[in-house]
Amino acid sequence: MALKEKKPNLFQRTKNWWRQTIGELRKVTWPTKEDALALTRIVLIVTVIMSAILGVLDFIFSRLVGLLVG
Repeated sequence: MALKEKKPNLFQRTKNWWRQTIGELRKVTWPTKEDALALTRIVLIVTVIMSAILGVLDFIFSRLVGLLVG
């Protein structure tokens, strides 16, 4: 009869998960402050532009539906 391997308990699995997570985070190349600010600006600009485009399209389609419905 083969011996079963003992499954690690919840505490051991959680501890192992945290170790692996921290190890992976140490490998990450983090952006500089300037890079982070530049990327944040890009995201905000794209968000504003897309919001405007979607707002205009919503206005146009709601007018078209209003004309069709009555």
